[in-house]
Amino acid sequence: MAELVDALALGASGVTRESSSRLKSVGRTAKIKGFRPGKVPPKVVKQRYGKQVREEVLGEVLQKSYSEAVVQQKLTPAAGPKIETEDEDGKTFAYVATFEVMPEVELKNLDKIKVEKPDVQIGDEDVDDMIAKLRAQKATWSTVDRNSKDGDQVIVDFNGELDGEAFPGGQGTEIPVVLGEGQMLPDFEKGLKGIKAGDEKTFKVKFPKDYHAEDLAGKKADFSIKTHRVEERVLPELNDEFAEMFNVTEGGLEGFLKDVRENMGRESAQKVKNDIREQVMDALLANNPIDIPKSLQHEEAHSLQHETMQRMGIEDHAMAPPLETFMEAAEKRVRLGLLLRRVISDNDLKVDEALVRQRVEEMCDSYENSAEMVEMYMSNPQVLQQVEPMVVEQLAIDWLVENGKVKNKKISFKDYMNAPAS
Repeated sequence: MAELVDALALGASGVTRESSSRLKSVGRTAKIKGFRPGKVPPKVVKQRYGKQVREEVLGEVLQKSYSEAVVQQKLTPAAGPKIETEDEDGKTFAYVATFEVMPEVELKNLDKIKVEKPDVQIGDEDVDDMIAKLRAQKATWSTVDRNSKDGDQVIVDFNGELDGEAFPGGQGTEIPVVLGEGQMLPDFEKGLKGIKAGDEKTFKVKFPKDYHAEDLAGKKADFSIKTHRVEERVLPELNDEFAEMFNVTEGGLEGFLKDVRENMGRESAQKVKNDIREQVMDALLANNPIDIPKSLQHEEAHSLQHETMQRMGIEDHAMAPPLETFMEAAEKRVRLGLLLRRVISDNDLKVDEALVRQRVEEMCDSYENSAEMVEMYMSNPQVLQQVEPMVVEQLAIDWLVENGKVKNKKISFKDYMNAPAS
């Protein structure tokens, strides 16, 4: 927190002279009932506008004096000042400006940043697994006259009761349930295995202790079900027609398999990029603790709150999530921002059009008309204004990785992409 104590150069008499001059200009155009324009007596003009004009003049002088004082003392305010003025003997004005200053950031231990870089191996088995998932997406269902088993879809009516009373959400009509996919509670799915069309049965279902409905958490309910039909999954043939289902019209099945492998590569590369970014950011924060201005933290928290409101479709600010919810994330973002700006500044990292275009091409890669989208984005200043900070941040991360300690780790596509979030 910094304080500036200064006297206004214009002085009390100067403020009075400037105010009088502006009041004369106001008097020439003021429209006051009972007087013709330009004929309003100075006393009336002063009564009506004197206070407002004097405050405007004083405010301008204060701002000019404050700006000059900040430059002279080589301070970098983090936010606007709180200004308290004093009238000293009617000849001069003095004021105290209180404000937070940006912290001095001195980067340390950048060469000690450790990064484990996943070297993702995409094997034929990984591609086969992906194809199996894609076939399952395009599967159809065929009614069968047998008992249900894992992988089947059963169509049932159900009615649940707790202590003999129905409860909200405990009823359903002709509900499809795919067995083995965890759509329903384990006890419920268990009760649906081995049934066939026309079967009716009753079984108990235990709700987990952390169930979202508190009145059901940890309790057992009785469910009765009626089976309409049992269906088995019918997978499409792996041929050119299957490729066309995914809009691959050139190259047939061979072209489709190539596209699948390339998409898996892009997907894993993006995850690797995000993982490395997270490792670098965490290390940068851990090695460089700094105090941040509370004003910046509050400003960032308000920004996060507003972003959340937009995502949730909340327009009434009274319904917004509490600001305190965002304070920890805001502190981290502000600290990272200050540290990354220092990395960028110290190493003179700059963005050029080629790097921006490369980032835009990555963003548009999944579009069918990617070339057109790239040109549209590149010609939109608002889009570029959002992309450029992302590019320069990536430059900083790349620099930190190059100057840190990197260890490559081979891992299969399946293990890497299915790894639980840390």
